[in-house]
Amino acid sequence: MSNMADYLLIGNTRLHWASIENYSYKFHHTLINQSFPENIDFNNLIWASVGKYPTDNFLKKNQVTHKDINLKHIPQHIGIDRALVCFAALRKIENKLNKNLLIVDLGTTVSITKIDSKGNILGGQLFPGFMTQLKSMEQNTKNLVFPNKLFIPKNKFEISTMNAMLRGVYNSIIGAINISFDRTKDLLILCGGDSKLIGNSLKKEIEALIIEPNLVMYGMILLNKI
Repeated sequence: MSNMADYLLIGNTRLHWASIENYSYKFHHTLINQSFPENIDFNNLIWASVGKYPTDNFLKKNQVTHKDINLKHIPQHIGIDRALVCFAALRKIENKLNKNLLIVDLGTTVSITKIDSKGNILGGQLFPGFMTQLKSMEQNTKNLVFPNKLFIPKNKFEISTMNAMLRGVYNSIIGAINISFDRTKDLLILCGGDSKLIGNSLKKEIEALIIEPNLVMYGMILLNKI
């Protein structure tokens, strides 16, 4: 594979792209039905998928699969995105104290994966992501509406319905993180589309927090450099 390749991860709701522009990597995130970013070299495209393939028939070679990722005890059934973020975290995140890595990928689904400093996958958790939870409330109730703005309300108990929805979903996510995170033994890493939204608020509680939204794409890039 070429070091000048472009990269694509087909997600559940979005296409995630990485390409080299002016000697640095640029990242793009488009909906499945949106047009592709400009300057993508489809002849040298390295790709992986957790979602349905687009209808365009350009994915002919260079697919990244579990067998390409050198991690110990990697279950073949876990998503390739989880395998890639584990691979990237081991190689990109500084871990001088050899702590366990608790990697929280905040996308359509939230995945929490714990690995040790040697790359052994210890297990994980899966549950609906920030927007998925909000959409579920709108779709399965009579009066709850998807918020017109995404933010984290500052109060633990909110008066408005919209703020109560946002705060409740946020609390469900940070509650799962706090239960899973051992402050003495773990490094906490957030990645994925909602990592900045959640991470900027969570930093008030956990200072030693690493936010790397495009960690899964770095996994593909670093894998190509081996």
